[in-house]
Amino acid sequence: MKRGQARSYVRLQFSAFRTFYRFLAERKKLPRDPVRELQLPKIEKKLPLVLTRQQIEELLAAPARVTKNRAAPIWMPLRDIAIMELFYSSGLRLSELAALDVADVDLYTESVRVFGKGRKERICPVGFPALEAISRYRAAGNVHSGALFINKLRKRMSTRSIWLVLKRYLRHTSIPISISPHKLRHSFATHMLDRGADLRSVQALLGHASLSTTQIYTHVTVERLKKAYANAHPRA
Repeated sequence: MKRGQARSYVRLQFSAFRTFYRFLAERKKLPRDPVRELQLPKIEKKLPLVLTRQQIEELLAAPARVTKNRAAPIWMPLRDIAIMELFYSSGLRLSELAALDVADVDLYTESVRVFGKGRKERICPVGFPALEAISRYRAAGNVHSGALFINKLRKRMSTRSIWLVLKRYLRHTSIPISISPHKLRHSFATHMLDRGADLRSVQALLGHASLSTTQIYTHVTVERLKKAYANAHPRA
């Protein structure tokens, strides 16, 4: 800690020591575990970085601008638009998005079936712009069964491939390039709460097992309110 190492790094290193000394103590190589009573620093909870609604609009508009100067099959930029629209529309995890099949998207009920952590199933609503983008992509790419999002070889896209799609379009926006796909999920949750959604509903949409995991987003909205107050109120 004195050398300036992050608390998370210190805890990770200590975990190795703790396991090693427990191993020695259990096998009577040491009279006792020397680190058993050591108190570790608590990890600071950082607020998730979220995009503004204006930044989301800028990102979603990027494929249309970029493809004017690229010789790519018409279905690929349509696929990219569908990926980002669905990401933001339903707040999916990157792994959940990559695992989607065509049959998981129901255009009639305007929903998508998602298998989250532990193969836990949930149904998420999908907004009209995302449904429209998916329909255009599927028609242009002749995608009628199997994996929903495919690559040039018509194989399922990996999570890394989807991440690279996002990074490619970020270069054509004013948004920092360090933004990850998970930030679209953060933005989804924050914007939902900003617009009046209750915490339990957002928890269900995100597929969080515990409400405490979702509560971090309430802190984000409070911080945004504080900043708005500080910038706008004459006696803040």
